[in-house]
Parts: sequence; C-alpha cells; structure tokens
Amino acid sequence: MRKFLFNGAIISAAFSGFSALKATASGPRDWRLLLLWVSWAASTAIAIGNVVDAANHADDDA
Repeated sequence: MRKFLFNGAIISAAFSGFSALKATASGPRDWRLLLLWVSWAASTAIAIGNVVDAANHADDDA
C-alpha cells in the first residue's frame, strides 16, 4: 500500500482528479469536460499499472 501512496504518478493523478472535480462543479458541461475525465482515467490507470509492474519486478528480484 505504501508503494501506491508515495508514488509521484499516483499523487499527481490524485491532484488532477481534484482539479477535475472542481472543473466539473464550476465549469461548463461540454465535450471538453468529457475529455478531461477520459484523460484523467487513462493517466490514473497508467500510474496504477506502473506501480503494480514495479512491485512485481521488485518481488521477482528479491
């Protein structure tokens, strides 16, 4: 769990998710908002995948 909490990509995804929530609450509802959430979901999935992959490689090396 610590691997996820202290990873820079996960922290960045959390902050961008907070920004996306603020944009959803205050901004206009158009196609750009959909793209914002799609890009946030993709970057979060990539960040999680990288942490899992790094954890698997660390377990193989040990």
